[in-house]
Parts: sequence; C-alpha cells; structure tokens
Amino acid sequence: MAKKRATATKTKVPTSGEVPVVGAREPCPCGSGRRYKACHGREASHAVTELVRRPFEGLPGECDWVALRELVPAATAPLTLKDALPDGVPSVTLGTVLPMAWPGLRRDTGAVLLGLQNEAASGDVSRDLADTLLRALTAAPGNPVDGRRPPQDGPRLQDVLDLDAPFTPEVHSGFEFWLEDADAATGEVAASLERANQAAIPTVRLTGVDAAYWCETPEKNHLRWVMPHPEEELLDALARLHAAGVSSLGDGTRLVGSFRAHGLVVPVWDLPVGMGADEVEKPAAAFNERLAETLAKSGPLTADERRARSGFTNRQITLS
Repeated sequence: MAKKRATATKTKVPTSGEVPVVGAREPCPCGSGRRYKACHGREASHAVTELVRRPFEGLPGECDWVALRELVPAATAPLTLKDALPDGVPSVTLGTVLPMAWPGLRRDTGAVLLGLQNEAASGDVSRDLADTLLRALTAAPGNPVDGRRPPQDGPRLQDVLDLDAPFTPEVHSGFEFWLEDADAATGEVAASLERANQAAIPTVRLTGVDAAYWCETPEKNHLRWVMPHPEEELLDALARLHAAGVSSLGDGTRLVGSFRAHGLVVPVWDLPVGMGADEVEKPAAAFNERLAETLAKSGPLTADERRARSGFTNRQITLS
C-alpha cells in the first residue's frame, strides 16, 4: 500500500505565470481551492495541440486497451518493457483505476502500477501513459505518481513497451489488486475498498472472441465488443447482417447500435437479464464468423441495408 502523503497546509501560488499540470482530482496549484480539473485543468484541456485519434494503434491488443480504458471497471494486465526493468522494480502492471485515481503508483515492494482511466493532458493518451510509467520506474517506493503534461516529443507506449509481448488482461470482480494483501485491510482502507467494489459493474471478458465484454446491469445485460475493422467497412457489414435478420446473438438479444472510442467502433448488444457470459460465448463466435464473411463482400448496399446503416450511424456516439 502506498505511504500516505503529507497534507499541505498552504498552497503556494505559482509566480511564473504558468500553472503546472497535476492530477485531475488534486487541488489546483493556482491556489483557488478547487480541483485541478474544475479550474486550470479546463484551460489545459482546451490548449491541447495534438490529438491522436488512435492512441493505442500498434500496441498488441489494441482493442483490449480501448476496452480497459472505456468499458471495464476493474482489470489488470502485466506489461513488458522494451528495455530491462531498473534494479528494484520487480514488475509493471497496468490497472484500469488506481486508488485515489492516481495516474501511477510505486508500491513499497518497488512494483509499479500504471492507471489507465485517467484524463489525458496532451491529447495523446499513449504519451501521457508512457510519461507516467517512466517516472514511476524511478519514484521512491511507497509513493504515487501525479499527472502532468508530458513533453511534446516525449516517448509513447509504443516506444517503451515490448511490442512482441502479448497483452493479456485479467478482469476482476473488485479492486483488491490495489493492495498487496487485501485480506489484511482494516478500517478506512477496507471501507474504501468495499465502496469501490459495490460500485463496480460485473464484467466478464469472453474467451472465444477478442475484446468482447459482457456486463450485468439491473435492467438488462449487455455485450460490448471492441472491433479492429475499418469503420466504414464494419458499419456496412453490420447493416447487411441486420437487414438479413442475423445480427442478434440469439433469442431475446438485439444489436442496438455502436459507439466510437479511440478510433475504433464498439457494437453493443442488449441481452436478457438472465443471460450470463458463458451463454454468450457460442453465439458470439458464430456471429464473428458471419461478420468475417460479410466483411469480404463488396458492392452497394440495398435499400434495407442503407436504412439499417443509417439507424446505426444516427445512434452512434463518440467517447474519445
């Protein structure tokens, strides 16, 4: 568990005229008393000069990176660096969310945790994450790493990680991965962990297809599937399947639309409340085969297919 940071009694207002970038939930360094994201963080977000549409492109498991960034409450994945780990750093692990929404954390053991679901300061999530990771590798054990705007020419994850190493996420039912010994947690730490776990939507990663995630909600379950195919071709294929009446995943299921996240399209299916992740595996694999065959087709869409495609695009939203 990270050591508790000392609480500052007075915020020093910068005199240089430039307010440094800190974590979104941290007090703004300008001394206003507001959180950074509600103060100068707004100006920083509008001052972004570089916007990378697909920040995880080129990384193994790009679709899973997007899913862990946008869809999955609690998950981890071991990361392999291109270069050898520094002495005293036994491992590097990606986590969806870290305690206190810290961008990075160096455990007492020297192990590094990198948080994925943090606001980007540069417009390139990959560059922000690489900057946090490299600073975490040299941070004192037992301390978090705050966010900042990385140098414009700083390295990206694609420069830092071993691109030949597989990316294998593990979805968790809760946030016990925050602690090295969660069973020993007591007091406020245990209470905080319990609150976080209660807020997490139950989520399962399918095993038969890539980057498809089942989740359970009170009214209905869903399957959200991050796909690597070019957007126009994918939307055409989904429209063809929908018009042909074969876009569902079985009785009581329905392809309801899609959204766009980090340059990739994420189709979404509504599922009956009682339909678990294991029951989705076989129909998802069958749909994947139908989709592959349909993606190979060319030629103009029929009138019914155009209407289906229009319905998808009208309902599509962009998360990032």
